[in-house]
Amino acid sequence: MTRLILAAGLLVLTACTEMQTAADSAGRRAATSAVTEIIAINFPQVPKPLIQPFVGCVIDNAAAVEVRELAKASVVGVDDTTVAVVRNVLSRPATQSCLRSNAPLTL
Repeated sequence: MTRLILAAGLLVLTACTEMQTAADSAGRRAATSAVTEIIAINFPQVPKPLIQPFVGCVIDNAAAVEVRELAKASVVGVDDTTVAVVRNVLSRPATQSCLRSNAPLTL
């Protein structure tokens, strides 16, 4: 009986993890449109061919709460808060490293 309960518990945890991963992935996809708009409009120094690498680095290095804020902006529109989120993520060492690897002409 104990094994059955443990197995059921593991199954529930696995399902929760898969749902969390799916939700995170959906949020990141939604955030991509907002970040693309922010980079294109607020960072004119980024050449058009490098916008997508910049977006990828921002999305990859944003915390979950930041991804939620950016995903929300893809629905309600970009504002100063979402621009500040992108600036903050861009300033991080991990994001800078990502940009050096994926958009080397810029740094």
